[in-house]
Amino acid sequence: MATRSKSSQRWLKEHFSDPYVKKAQAEGLRSRAAYKLEELVARDRLLKPGMVVVDLGAAPGGWSQWVRQALGDGGRGDPGRVIALDILEMPALAGVEFLHGDFREDVVLSQLEAMLGGQPVDLVLSDMAPNKSGMDAVDQPRMMHLAELAMDFADNHLRPDGTFLIKLFQGTGFDQYVRELRRRYAKVAIRKPAASRKRSPEVYALAQGKLAQTKTA
Repeated sequence: MATRSKSSQRWLKEHFSDPYVKKAQAEGLRSRAAYKLEELVARDRLLKPGMVVVDLGAAPGGWSQWVRQALGDGGRGDPGRVIALDILEMPALAGVEFLHGDFREDVVLSQLEAMLGGQPVDLVLSDMAPNKSGMDAVDQPRMMHLAELAMDFADNHLRPDGTFLIKLFQGTGFDQYVRELRRRYAKVAIRKPAASRKRSPEVYALAQGKLAQTKTA
């Protein structure tokens, strides 16, 4: 029987002692990532009843699950829509529409657009990240490619004054990407929520107030 490496044992110990993992399990949430979103959304009051939200890179569903619960079932009002997409399968969530596919493929983008049916999006969330190789020279370009695709989607489908929240890795291309966001949105902030592990290179760019016209460079 193969023995686990010290690094994998260390990761398991860290994971199961993580207070956010324990909290997610106790509250019936699919992942600790929900608490990253909760902090980011609560600080800026991003969610409102009846919103159309698209969650890119949604599996295992922590963000979509939290958004659906936060929006509620609408009661007598508009429950809004939560549309989730991921290259990985995701078990069904009540009130969440899921598209299984690779966002880098045009056919999948077309399917997502068909689901929207021309309906403008109020909030685009992207927690997409490539499978890590451990080599920055490989991982960072892959991450930035996904980020560019997410920005293009927001350019084309986010309503004026809408909001775009995306995970980024700090590294090559990061500063230029943030400059591009500032050309497109009234307000851009870089956040690292408490639930984001300190050793992780991830940060979140929150772009609010999509402009009707992109600013000139």
